[in-house]
Amino acid sequence: MHSTHRIATALIAAAGLLVSIGARADIVIGVAGPMSGQYASGGEQMRNGVEAAVANINAAGGVLGQKLKVEVGDDVCDPKQAVAVANAMVNKKVSAIVGHYCSSSTIPASEVYNEAQTPIITISTNGKVTDRGLKNIFRLTGRDDQEGAVAAEYIAKKFPGKKVAVVDDKSAFGKGQADVVTKVLADNKVVPALRESITAGEKDYTALISKLKAGGVDVLFYGGYYTELGLILRQAAQGGLKLQVMSGNTSTSNELAAAAGPALEGTLFTFYPDPRKDPASAAVVKQFRESKIEPEGYVLFCYAAVQVYAQAVQKAGNLKYDDVQKALAGGSFNTVLGKVEFDAKGDPKKPGFIVYQWKGGQYDVVK
Repeated sequence: MHSTHRIATALIAAAGLLVSIGARADIVIGVAGPMSGQYASGGEQMRNGVEAAVANINAAGGVLGQKLKVEVGDDVCDPKQAVAVANAMVNKKVSAIVGHYCSSSTIPASEVYNEAQTPIITISTNGKVTDRGLKNIFRLTGRDDQEGAVAAEYIAKKFPGKKVAVVDDKSAFGKGQADVVTKVLADNKVVPALRESITAGEKDYTALISKLKAGGVDVLFYGGYYTELGLILRQAAQGGLKLQVMSGNTSTSNELAAAAGPALEGTLFTFYPDPRKDPASAAVVKQFRESKIEPEGYVLFCYAAVQVYAQAVQKAGNLKYDDVQKALAGGSFNTVLGKVEFDAKGDPKKPGFIVYQWKGGQYDVVK
């Protein structure tokens, strides 16, 4: 049995309630992201969160007396595949989407959902996700421009006089963050000694390591996903280059720890206040851990996405798009993230970013 299905089963059992496996759900929620490929651990976090929330809501009676069902779409973080997944979800008449993971997938897919009048609740962070004026999209996470500013100001304050490099993976997420970091560093009178881009998916970054060495770089900001970052960290260590590395919010992945090995020690990254430590999530966190799943990274954000949608439908009293969209835009939702409200763009009113550091194979807030 797939681990995500074990979660749902275990959570229902933990609640002491039975849900008929054969029961036909009336409300279908799609979760779309990289369920396979190099970013599959991110997709698994999404699916874990969504399926657990659906199980608990169904165990408590569902929404408007109807059960929820999950439809899973695998976009492999590829924009073209994301559009195909979006069209498939629309054809399956999903009521809402939790997704996608990569901003480069969310942006084109959201156009499909918007045309079909399907609400989308996302964890993607690029500014364009909510800057295009689409009324169907709501974001639970902060934005790259907010996060990049926090990272850049931390670097400028904590590493004065050090040579800084800014590198990205050319993705909407990675380049978006790196561009903001470069700008905010300049605002703080720090001019990067090196501004580079790599090609995601490659395995050998020794050319980049050589440039960093030649430039005498002390601090590296990397805008991109954990897969390449792990290789860069490992190869820098193998090449004898001592770097203080800082990155963004995908660096919560345990796959980063596996890829980087001991070279991960001391790596900094920005992320949201850890929802696992919020009293609002205590009972759900306990359920996950009893199911042998650690609700790290985006698990609880995607759990919260289902809570937000369910509460909006309950408030609307029906599944009509206009009524649900209005409820989402103007509502206040109690979730495992605490209280969630959206601004006029669909961004969260209280995003917040703080700095974390990997130590001893785990990450925690920098004191």
